[in-house]
Amino acid sequence: MAEVYTLVVRKPCFGLPTGCPQCLSSLIYLNFSQIPFQLDFHVNHPHSDKIPYIEVGDDYVAYNNEIEGIIECLKKDVGVVDLDSEVSSLPDWISIKAILTTWLHDALTYELWVGSDGSSANSIYYSDLPWPLGKILYSHKVRWVKLKHGITDDNAVVKKEEIYERANSAYGALSKLLGEKNYLFDESRPSSLDAIFLAHGLVALQALPESSTLRIKFSEHDNLVRYVHKCKTELKDAGTSPPSAPSGSRSQSTQRPKSKSIPKREKTKEEKTLKRKGKYFVAAQLVAVVVFLTLMVTFDITEGEVEDVDAGEY
Repeated sequence: MAEVYTLVVRKPCFGLPTGCPQCLSSLIYLNFSQIPFQLDFHVNHPHSDKIPYIEVGDDYVAYNNEIEGIIECLKKDVGVVDLDSEVSSLPDWISIKAILTTWLHDALTYELWVGSDGSSANSIYYSDLPWPLGKILYSHKVRWVKLKHGITDDNAVVKKEEIYERANSAYGALSKLLGEKNYLFDESRPSSLDAIFLAHGLVALQALPESSTLRIKFSEHDNLVRYVHKCKTELKDAGTSPPSAPSGSRSQSTQRPKSKSIPKREKTKEEKTLKRKGKYFVAAQLVAVVVFLTLMVTFDITEGEVEDVDAGEY
């Protein structure tokens, strides 16, 4: 009996099968691989860095936060077709991969959390959570992004310009590489880098507001826009357009309702019992809200004390 592949992603939004860039790239890779799979939506903990994850049968789970990421797990551990076998040795491969996973990844992250009003990020990650918890998690993510890029009040403008300049250079290089081809490296054969870039482009063009700097810069390259729209059409033709209700589950041929909790790599009897105790979910969310509020208030008070001390030294 053939193994059943189930890709678990964040919910659909903005006319996309899922609004999450990492989830979308995994979905596109599976479509490119022509592997039949079911698509489920995780609504209980949408902020988890384990999402997306893929289940193979009842015994194997590969998570996005594993060292090499979900696409590498799909190729190596899960045994999905390796789309990169004939192109990964090409001269431009390493540099293009670096551009996609650093410059463009950083630019989209910055745009979602810092460079905009946060409405797109909220729709993708937090809209199903209680408002206080979503607000706290959003604020925490904003702090994390600023810390990662070394953004302070004094250098915010300079850092913003650097991020967008790198993104614009990346779009220029990718536009030149693509030309009039169907895919980045091979006229007839997509790669994992196509999946990553197409996910980026779909989110940039559909999830970001029209005033978004990143969306504007992307739209300046007509061949990149055509490339992304072609992919969107193919996703719809493959049966991965969003279902009417995000709590459902959709495969390429069937649809079945399902709401999932993050599974363990090895599902024990005890874990299956815990999984059924959905009635405790609301209580757990409330506890989480209280804990986060306490931590954030403590952090803000401490930060204020430090600023007062620093001010007194001058």
